Amino acid sequence: MSTMLIVIIVVIALIVLYAVLYNGLVRARNQAQEFHSQIDVQLKRRTDLIPNLVETVKGYAAHEKTTLEEVVRLRNSVMSADNLQDKVDADNMLTGALRQVFALAENYPDLKANQEFGKLMEELTNTENKVAYARQAYNSAVQYYNTATQTFPRNLVAGIHHFKPMEFLTIPEEEKQAPQVKF
Repeated sequence: MSTMLIVIIVVIALIVLYAVLYNGLVRARNQAQEFHSQIDVQLKRRTDLIPNLVETVKGYAAHEKTTLEEVVRLRNSVMSADNLQDKVDADNMLTGALRQVFALAENYPDLKANQEFGKLMEELTNTENKVAYARQAYNSAVQYYNTATQTFPRNLVAGIHHFKPMEFLTIPEEEKQAPQVKF
């Protein structure tokens, strides 16, 4: 085999390897961005349910106005947040406020018996589960992407094409604490 043919084969192999590495990084980044979008979709779905919940509760618990106003304020915070971490942080606060609304049902048996309220609670619970899954999937995708951009030989390609590390979604310290159960 001639030297020229060997050089051509090596160059072609390097080009193919480079393309495979680059495409793998693009796929990893796009997957993380897709899961990022899924979180947005689920948060939007959740914020769309809140006005119906507030209206339903308002009819039964009119004097719980401050709780309902807080839910609306936090809903608006989620919708107006500029980046994903701010949205998630606002959503975590909204979750706490929604728990207070759900607790109201214990004080208002008519509200608890209302089918619309029951459906809304179920929808919100399902959506919370979907948000939790999307967060987990996002963090897994970010972990894979970050590992890919930092390990040899992909780190060489990542450096050339300016693939930047992505941020994980974090959970506030107070949510990491196990709830206290008292008997």
